[in-house]
Amino acid sequence: MLKTKNYQFWFCTGSQDLYGDACLAKVAEHSKKIVEVLNACGNLPYEVVWKPTLITNELIRKTFNEANTDENCAGVITWMHTFSPSKSWILGLQEYRKPLLHLHTQFNREIPYDTIDMDFMNENQSAHGDREYGHIFSRLRMERKVLMGYWADEDVQKKIGSWMRTAVGVIESSHVRVMRIADNMRNVAVTEGDKVEAQIQFGWEVDAYPVNEITEAVDAVSKGDIDALVEEYYDKYEILLEGRDEKEFREHVAVQAGIEIGFERFLEEKNYQAIVTHFGDLGGLKQLPGLAIQRLMEKGYGFGAEGDWKTAAMVRIMKIMTQGMKDAKGTSFMEDYTYNLVPGKEGILQAHMLEVCPTIADGKISIKEQPLSMGDREDPARLVFTAKTGPAVAASLIDLGDRFRLIINDVDCKEIEKPMPKLPVAAAFWTPQPNLQTGAEAWILAGGAHHTAFSYDLTSEQVGDWAAYMGIEAVYIDKDTTIRQFKNELLWNSLAYRK
Repeated sequence: MLKTKNYQFWFCTGSQDLYGDACLAKVAEHSKKIVEVLNACGNLPYEVVWKPTLITNELIRKTFNEANTDENCAGVITWMHTFSPSKSWILGLQEYRKPLLHLHTQFNREIPYDTIDMDFMNENQSAHGDREYGHIFSRLRMERKVLMGYWADEDVQKKIGSWMRTAVGVIESSHVRVMRIADNMRNVAVTEGDKVEAQIQFGWEVDAYPVNEITEAVDAVSKGDIDALVEEYYDKYEILLEGRDEKEFREHVAVQAGIEIGFERFLEEKNYQAIVTHFGDLGGLKQLPGLAIQRLMEKGYGFGAEGDWKTAAMVRIMKIMTQGMKDAKGTSFMEDYTYNLVPGKEGILQAHMLEVCPTIADGKISIKEQPLSMGDREDPARLVFTAKTGPAVAASLIDLGDRFRLIINDVDCKEIEKPMPKLPVAAAFWTPQPNLQTGAEAWILAGGAHHTAFSYDLTSEQVGDWAAYMGIEAVYIDKDTTIRQFKNELLWNSLAYRK
């Protein structure tokens, strides 16, 4: 099940004692008011916690180190109300280890033309102070998010909320543990990768388990627990027998119920949040996990097929980043399958053999059973549906040998033009931006995989900010992409990210 802490974000205001105690009292009053409004606005997914004004090297350092060790603190929001000499921030920033948002704002919206005097100017000089503060980040070459705008405006508040989700994704990255039930598919390059480097870069633990060890957990599930879950399936989903024997159909569904329960118990016991399987290594499992994996993804677990642990971890991270989002449309593992090249209707049919998360479903969800030519097992039960329409983002994390690269593509999900009665899998259809030709060419030039971590609920900015905090290369394929510009960007990045 998707579990995270009740994270908080500290609000730290910078100033100094040059203008006296009365000025500092105003600074504290204003920052408390901002925190109060932010917490009441309804646009932030997490609580903001006010901290006393930072005016000395010692206090700045102490506060940032406390933020480092506080398990509930997912990041710090900083604002320079007045002028704060940036050399005072060096040690604190050097020792700080969590995401930071530099909020460039000021307490008053408008210049008080009739009353403004030098006292007001000295007290309200964020335009001055934030530039001094921003300089030291650039000098230290530290990653941070800069957001400029009036703190009481809804669009600014929503951008703060958006950054909070990225920050939680950064913090939770160090807690991601991926269970590999099999190695990656033989002779496939793109799902390979350096798991040691991934742990250094992202904090991910990627461990292998013999398939029959998890099979034992599946076999240990009681018939009563399986029957109860099968009843839940039958109540929740449409059952499509399509001429199959009802008794046999139900027995095959029960196999998936046992896999779901056994896998989840095993994952919880061993403290893993993502899982990979492979149709070529099923051991004692009676079916390739299909419906079971779909349900586990719905609960928040990451997944990657054919041993693709990088995509499994990314799906988990993106699930974490979208947790609790109002009117969320879903996040899933996905795979590019086949093109539609009809002029004016270009796009990519997205699916997988079985494992697409039902959070992205539009309308009814059905259970089907169909033969699977791979895996040499029983016909597996799977959830079948079509995906929602609308803008989304697809991301592929690849290992280039000397570095990781995250490829981020804005896509437009569309209605599937016609029914596909003979295709027994969940499916989506999208056109990559800026168009299929340029988008596909750029994706291939960047080395993108056929598997993606896909979400309707995140933006390319959020995913790219996560990559920036992780210290890895990110390339964007969007409405502004041209092949000439993109090839140059890849060339420049090869120099900038060279180790």
